[in-house]
Amino acid sequence: MKKPAIPDVRPDELIQPERMSLVRKGLKLTLFTVAWNVIEGLVAISAGILANSVALISFGVDSFVETTSAVAVSWRLADEIKHQSVERAEAVEKIAVRITGVILLLLAIYIIFDAGRRLLGFGEDADRSFVGMALTGLSVIVMPIVARAKLKVANSINSGSLRADAIETIACTWLSVTTLIGLSLNALFGWAWADPLAALLIVPLVVKEGLEALKGKHCCACTEG
Repeated sequence: MKKPAIPDVRPDELIQPERMSLVRKGLKLTLFTVAWNVIEGLVAISAGILANSVALISFGVDSFVETTSAVAVSWRLADEIKHQSVERAEAVEKIAVRITGVILLLLAIYIIFDAGRRLLGFGEDADRSFVGMALTGLSVIVMPIVARAKLKVANSINSGSLRADAIETIACTWLSVTTLIGLSLNALFGWAWADPLAALLIVPLVVKEGLEALKGKHCCACTEG
């Protein structure tokens, strides 16, 4: 895939102040996402390893996947703030949106492989994880708020990469829900199969959004309106 050239800035294409205010808000949201998901990922993977939970480990991996995506989009937004150029923003946008698409597909591959082998009987059953249940429960509350704010800004500034990042945050929300359900069923009834099955339920959404990002369907022109 050939990386789009990033043009120099011309004074006649500077971006309006109203748009810059929204771009700064989007940057704050992505930086919050980075900080949140680093902590969330470390806790989830540690708890998942202790409990041998594929759903919880997948949830933790997804947190770091989303961190990578948020870093890419933060770069795209910070670059627009620095250079205040419509043309340059469009070029950086094309790179960032494809990065998020690749990351989404890698996440889907990991979940399919790890959850699939558990369902087929390769690997030990998951133990209870009350830390994991508390963590995913908190994520169910926080992530929808962040995702909604990202989508609002993405639509306002016509940013496909920020929208794709918001979709990853929504995917994180659903993965939180399915992981919480799987962990709860395993803790209450000893249904070990619920853990990997919960992880697999998020795969269709992740694959769909990843492919759309790679095809450029999330990549919008950066307009001032």
